[in-house]
Amino acid sequence: MEGTSKDDLFIVDDESKDEKATDATPIKQSGGNNNDDYEALMAALEANRGWLQAKVSMNNALATDATTQTPPRHGDFFRVGECEGQKTLDGERMPLVLNPATTHKDHEALVAALRASREWLEGKVIASSAVLLRGFDVRDAMEFDAVVEAMGWPDIRYVGPAPRTHVHGRVWTANEGPLEQFVYFHHEMVLIKEFPEKVILFCEVPPPEGGETPFVPSFRVTERALQEFPEMVEELDAKGLRYTLTALSKNDNRSMRGRGWEDAFRTSDKPEAENRAKALGMDLEWLPDGSAKTILGPRTLTRVFPGRRGRRMWFNTVVGMHGKEVSSATAADGSEIPASFVQRIGEIIEEESIQFRWRRGDILILDNLATLHARRPSLPPRRILVATCK
Repeated sequence: MEGTSKDDLFIVDDESKDEKATDATPIKQSGGNNNDDYEALMAALEANRGWLQAKVSMNNALATDATTQTPPRHGDFFRVGECEGQKTLDGERMPLVLNPATTHKDHEALVAALRASREWLEGKVIASSAVLLRGFDVRDAMEFDAVVEAMGWPDIRYVGPAPRTHVHGRVWTANEGPLEQFVYFHHEMVLIKEFPEKVILFCEVPPPEGGETPFVPSFRVTERALQEFPEMVEELDAKGLRYTLTALSKNDNRSMRGRGWEDAFRTSDKPEAENRAKALGMDLEWLPDGSAKTILGPRTLTRVFPGRRGRRMWFNTVVGMHGKEVSSATAADGSEIPASFVQRIGEIIEEESIQFRWRRGDILILDNLATLHARRPSLPPRRILVATCK
């Protein structure tokens, strides 16, 4: 049977002669025994190896084309929009608003577009410091989680004083402290060694009044602080900062800083909590009532990060922690920071803030290395979800 032609042993089905889906079937059955059948088949396969491989490759390609749609390019899927409160700094819009350019605006289409445009999106977030995805009909935590995964940035678990609840996948609630309280401007997890590069916020339930999430380009705060307090800024940067924050044992949702140390460190064992705190760059001091004083420092006042035009970011939380009931911020040597300086910096931050009204389904991507963000007091209901990314 050596040299048996494919035409002697196989025939192409009539329905597949267009070469789009070629099936080979036996043209005749052998009258010999099973060994003869097997030998004939092996000889035919060997003699027609190239033909068979070509047919398999063609069918695989056709099957892939039939089941896989080419993901949309960002230029075809997104169009640049506008929102209230938007500013332009150094030629970049903040936030950069991206709306759907087509009628395919459900979350699955958005997921496909983001997977195909990861490098492009990264560039936009870094250039504008904030990107608002609006009008894509993302409805809940599961759909938001799929969007976060599509962006491709690794997850980083939140560590900090804000009370939060895990919702789904990589999605958590934002600060669950009372809505009537203002959450001060901050870079997420600014005090610990490993902080997220991206903070992604999703509006599941927009508040009826208030509840905005303002953000501030941090370099603008440094620029203005250097104009008004050049010596103070350089002195504090050289000395470094020292922070303390007291945390109860259990969570207390009556406070925006009410997360207990057991939840924060995922243990009720004090020695283990100390080890985990040390790994994050902090020390713990135990108080008689079972609460813990967290001590952090020294930390710099400003930071310069790669890829962000050499801008000097106001990368600290002095305004939010200075002189508060359960927290403090001083120079690393223990010297006090003048209250007048802290007050003026708070005013500058407010003057530079950018905000818009949340709409249902909005997704705000913040460059955490370049923006401070906050929460305005709000009337209920309000449900903002968050994912933090490396």
